Amino acid sequence: MPSSADRRARLIPGDGPLSRVPPALAFLVVIALFLLGVWLGGWVGVLLLGTLILLVMGLLLVTWRSLGTGDRTMRLVALLMLVAITTNVAYGALTG
Repeated sequence: MPSSADRRARLIPGDGPLSRVPPALAFLVVIALFLLGVWLGGWVGVLLLGTLILLVMGLLLVTWRSLGTGDRTMRLVALLMLVAITTNVAYGALTG
């Protein structure tokens, strides 16, 4: 079994589907989904934030084995914060 350093080194160059996406574009898509989801609110906001949750979960699952403990923890914290924000937006849509 390769060491964690070998697995990390293998991910840096990238040959997956996201390797062709410019980092700035990926950042803008994430920011747009988040800001529109929070700003629009309602069920449209929940749908946008839910899409973002699925994307983050997918990236986390794909990269899990190559991440160190600190990286895993921070990404899980970010995911949980996103779930909490989405839950708040959904609550507002239900009571709204």
